[in-house]
Amino acid sequence: MVEQHQSRSAARLPQTAAAALEQTSAAKRAAALHSVLAAAGMTLLKVLTGLFTGSLGMLSEGAHSSVDLIASAMTLFSVRVSDMPADEIHPYGHGRVESLSAFAETVLMLGSSVWIVVAAVQRIARYAHGDRLDLRESVWPVLVLLLSIAVDYLRSRQLARVAREAHSQALEADALHFSTDIWSSVAVLLGLLASFAGERFNLRVLELADPLAAILVSCIILRVTVRLARETVDALLDATPPAMRQGLVDAIDGVEGVLFVEALRMRRAGARYFADVAVGMARTNTFQRSEQIVRAATDAVQRLMPGTDVVIRTVPVAGEQENIFDRVRAVAQRSNYAFHDVTVQQMEGGLAVELHLELPDSMPLREAHSTTTEIEAAIRREVPEIRSVVTHMEAEESTIEPVVVLRDDSALEAGVRSAAGEFPEIADVHNVLAMRTGDHVQMSCHCSMADNLHMGTVHRIISQMEAVFLRDRPEVTRLLIHPEPVTDNER
Repeated sequence: MVEQHQSRSAARLPQTAAAALEQTSAAKRAAALHSVLAAAGMTLLKVLTGLFTGSLGMLSEGAHSSVDLIASAMTLFSVRVSDMPADEIHPYGHGRVESLSAFAETVLMLGSSVWIVVAAVQRIARYAHGDRLDLRESVWPVLVLLLSIAVDYLRSRQLARVAREAHSQALEADALHFSTDIWSSVAVLLGLLASFAGERFNLRVLELADPLAAILVSCIILRVTVRLARETVDALLDATPPAMRQGLVDAIDGVEGVLFVEALRMRRAGARYFADVAVGMARTNTFQRSEQIVRAATDAVQRLMPGTDVVIRTVPVAGEQENIFDRVRAVAQRSNYAFHDVTVQQMEGGLAVELHLELPDSMPLREAHSTTTEIEAAIRREVPEIRSVVTHMEAEESTIEPVVVLRDDSALEAGVRSAAGEFPEIADVHNVLAMRTGDHVQMSCHCSMADNLHMGTVHRIISQMEAVFLRDRPEVTRLLIHPEPVTDNER
């Protein structure tokens, strides 16, 4: 039987964390808006300058900048939508909008790259047939390109900084895109200057520098497009880099109590990561111990990748260190009933097991016997060397009865001390208490023993002391003995 235990990182953010998230979102929106304004201004300048001078390189840069403008507008839209909180329809939030925006940007960049190459090749072909390039010398394209280089430099740095701080894929794509614009602008500037020089000094070969620069710009756009497309497709397909996956596996595997790590799945939605993983734990762990291990594994992931939403499924497994008692208890625990006093004895032909099973006091005998039979069969399947299983069925208490403390209990207390006196290992008896519940008298006491006594010896002594007392005082139905180390009395 496989159990699953899930732990989700807290959905509600503290007030300070929420304020930090809002501040980050505002920075993302501001960076995207500035990018849109800059792209609009540069696109207009480049197109007008290209039309005025007849430079294909400038027109190609204008087309490139128009793509930048559309991409920046999509980025602005995506960062606004991606920061919307998760809802019932979008349980992972809206972060994937950034990946979709980046993918759409790659399509636009690919289209502009193809258009530029076609236009450049056509101009080169006309030049080969004797047509002269109609290129008018002017200082304006040079000034516009220098301004474009400066704007792209500042814009790419701002976008890159905000993208790192906000872990924004859309802004990261824009930053990468605009950083390549610097080199494409340099290429167009050099081609334009070479073309001017070719016309002035009648060097026809240099006149080809402008369309060749346009082709170079197209190649740069294509290179960025391929890189950006690979990243966005990986994000949309939930690809996990091997190094990141191995780092998370190692972090979880290093948590004490984790036996193995499997089925690690990750996905990215905008700036957030989601991790889903199954971990093996000893089936003898208590529920609270399993929760502690899950919490430690979650913390290990979030130390490596802060803010990650973690879901951990626990798989209980039989550990190599399990003994017969652990294996029997594991089967009994799966029944979801309480049990105690498990004993295992060696007999001819195998092992004999006895245990006390607590069942609801309202359960009919037939159902109780059927439940017990199923548990006994499961124990035999789990431990084939067991030949005999005897289960003592008990009614689990479900009511709270009133208790009357007996004040005149000196005789009963003397009986407790007399029974303890038969065992030299017991140093003293204290906190003796007698109580009446209905028609029953129950007692409890504390006994001090040597600190280094093993629990097996301690249990044997207090069981024998209880038997001696109950034999002499049959009116008492139970004596609960709490053993303590003798040094505990010195505190």
